[in-house]
Amino acid sequence: MDKKSYRSSIISTATRLFAESGLYGVSIRELSAAAGVSISMISYYFEGKESLYASVLQEQFSCFEYLQTIRDKSATPLEKIEDYIRWSIQRNRDYPFLLRYYTSELTNPTRHFSVIVQPALEKALQTLVEIIKEGIDKKLFRDELDPEDTALAMAGMVNYYFLSRLATQEFINHSPERDEELIRHYMDIFTKGL
Repeated sequence: MDKKSYRSSIISTATRLFAESGLYGVSIRELSAAAGVSISMISYYFEGKESLYASVLQEQFSCFEYLQTIRDKSATPLEKIEDYIRWSIQRNRDYPFLLRYYTSELTNPTRHFSVIVQPALEKALQTLVEIIKEGIDKKLFRDELDPEDTALAMAGMVNYYFLSRLATQEFINHSPERDEELIRHYMDIFTKGL
């Protein structure tokens, strides 16, 4: 196995184990055994468990960089909201452990929260707030909307669909084939109400 493969194997294993047990719920010995590498190999690539956890968080939250693309788009506020919803759904599909890190860091923050997690979440909310303010300014959305509350509700609704998957799998079809239908439903809720 080459250096890149060792590093990838360690990251992949650590992503799953940290998502299941948290930073403090998994030992460096468990990480090395599960990844099939020595403890010294983890130290060589990551300088220890804390640094490995930070690398996992950086990888998980790197997808938030796409928000700049949404912000920079020459599109209407509604098109940007649809792009945000589409990105959120795809993000949850591509990073199935992300919501575990998200909720874990929000409820029991590590020292990496303020450096990695909080800036990513702020970027998401700021992007939505900007889009909503633009929609209000252009008279596309109601004047009485509070942009911050609306952004939180919107982000929460999309994330909760994935967060509640285990509890709702008996009565909600969560398959990727439904994603376009889900996007349409969310856009209808946001644009037409109930």
